[in-house]
Amino acid sequence: MTLCKIFFSRKIVVFLIASILSVSVAATDLNQIERSANEGDVLAQLVMGEMYYDGDDVQQDYVKAAQWFIKAASRGDYMAQRYLGVMYHQGEGVRKDYAKAKQWFQKAANQGYDFAQFNLGNMYYKGEGGRRDYVQAKEWFQKAANQGFTMAQYNLGLMYYKGEGGLQDYAKAVEWYEKAANQGDVEAQSVLGLMYYEGITIRQDYAKAREWIQKAAYQGSASGQYNLGVMYYEGIGMHQDYTKAVEWTQKSADQGYAMAQYNLGLMYEKGIGLRQDYSEAREWYQKSANQNFAEAQLNLGLMYEKGMGVQQNYSQALELYRKAANQGFAIAQYNLGVMYYNGDAVRQNIVIAKEWLGKSCDNGFQQGCDKYRVLNQR
Repeated sequence: MTLCKIFFSRKIVVFLIASILSVSVAATDLNQIERSANEGDVLAQLVMGEMYYDGDDVQQDYVKAAQWFIKAASRGDYMAQRYLGVMYHQGEGVRKDYAKAKQWFQKAANQGYDFAQFNLGNMYYKGEGGRRDYVQAKEWFQKAANQGFTMAQYNLGLMYYKGEGGLQDYAKAVEWYEKAANQGDVEAQSVLGLMYYEGITIRQDYAKAREWIQKAAYQGSASGQYNLGVMYYEGIGMHQDYTKAVEWTQKSADQGYAMAQYNLGLMYEKGIGLRQDYSEAREWYQKSANQNFAEAQLNLGLMYEKGMGVQQNYSQALELYRKAANQGFAIAQYNLGVMYYNGDAVRQNIVIAKEWLGKSCDNGFQQGCDKYRVLNQR
């Protein structure tokens, strides 16, 4: 059984909370700052809001934070306006209200604040506080991206790749991914590496694939570490090295990446790059299966059916096959059909057996077609 194919999948990033201004008042008279704030000093009002928001030198209090931010925001402070957008979006210290969140983000965004432009783009993209609007989302992502905001650059690349908010444009997608990747965005680096690896919309280039995937992996990206493990395993774009494949797959699996957990289980089961160990294989398959990864559910089911490293348990195998089969995984559908045909851990039922074998056939598994045809002739 081969390793899973590396894949292209990522949702639009939602990042609404970030530290905008770092102010320490450890050696400053807090009372003096509060006096200045009460006298109408906008910066002091912002600082008071941040202190209560972050719990710096005072007990964290979102209600008081909101009160100070409102004072500063009402006088045009764009940072306070964005903070209020965050708080209304999250329901922190105020009642959650997407319409008000959007209003405050809009005020800050109109002043050119890239964080607020990005936040506003996210709200339009997700349809929060109104209907989903890809055109508006792209417009605000574009404004933030033009200022060098990496997550906006990534999201803009993704929208051009998917053709959301206008015509699909792969060249622009690559352009924006590269801008973000060159600024160190690990997800953009991982996606670019994958695009070069598989030749997605651009000329296949394993050297560039390795370059970008390595950059993402070295920065701790779980998907980048997984993909680098796959490249070492397959020996594509580099010398095949199972030890390195295990090393990088382990790093990704330790971060909870389901596909890496499955691959690590597979390498333990087959003894590839490390000593064969069914117990370890079962453990990693289980971690991946718990995240509903169908291939892991299938392999774990096989271990229970055959008694590999575990006590043979047809009931456990049946349950795992069913989970994978319900996701449309053809081999699991076949195995489930066979168990119903044989009456393993379940009452024999030829009708249900044919149903699952037929689904397996429909999903392209030839053995399912063959078995279904035999049963249909009876």
